[in-house]
Amino acid sequence: MILITTPAGDIGTRVLSHVLEAGEAVRVILRDASKLDRNTRASVDVIEGSHADAVTISAALDDVSAVFWLPPGPPTAESPEAAYVAFSRAFCDALPGSTVSHVVGVSALGRGWPSPAGHAAASVAMDDRIGATGVAYRSLACASLMDNLARQAEPIREQGVFYQPTPSDMKLPHVAKSDVARVAAGLLSKRDWDGVADLPLCGPENLSFEEMALVMSEVLGREIAVHEITPEDFGGMMRRMGATEKMAQGYVEMMTAKNEGMDTAACPTDRSATPTTFRTWCKTELRPLVQG
Repeated sequence: MILITTPAGDIGTRVLSHVLEAGEAVRVILRDASKLDRNTRASVDVIEGSHADAVTISAALDDVSAVFWLPPGPPTAESPEAAYVAFSRAFCDALPGSTVSHVVGVSALGRGWPSPAGHAAASVAMDDRIGATGVAYRSLACASLMDNLARQAEPIREQGVFYQPTPSDMKLPHVAKSDVARVAAGLLSKRDWDGVADLPLCGPENLSFEEMALVMSEVLGREIAVHEITPEDFGGMMRRMGATEKMAQGYVEMMTAKNEGMDTAACPTDRSATPTTFRTWCKTELRPLVQG
């Protein structure tokens, strides 16, 4: 049996769909089962609760062979360490005495980065905790997600602009959540791997936000521009949206590290595992949100 955490989330719901299509027996854990559609609920074993809770996660691991692990990382958490490392503590404590042999987790690029990296550093620390439990573990070390731009669908639609705390001509890697989910599902279903390793997921190419704005303009049929803001401005924006002080600072540190080359230094030469281009993502994901 495979356990899927965050099964109603953007990535988790896609992982769940893939493993069900593969004919796997699946259990899910989430706070509110009503977030799953009726057909999905009928196809899986459902445990309601938080996957940070020791009793809940121990029960969820019963007779499970593989786990898809993704902390929700809410901006209201006390700190990045609380959102990722502390959140995963009960899971890590339960793994050694469980039937679980394989874990696939969603994480971030940034292992070994010498400067503060906020959420990325906390995600790597979480990976280390899981990897030390004795299970076979693959950390899906993701570059920035293309899908994060979907959060700016309103200013894109209303103003023809989106905002980024990065020099607009700097080329960076970007990966689609659909590719992340597909890779995760493949690892969960075909458990012919062992050991502990990071798997960098960087998308097919590096793009600047100026180039991304041009692609968006072509796909949406109207001019879209990127407006550059500072990482500090981005942190202030996150605070106004409800992020705690340490979580906001973690976002600033992570974006600063990305701007200094953290992600580009970690991407492999072979990026065929994540083939979705930004243009394809704009057509399939962004355009329906912006145009309805």
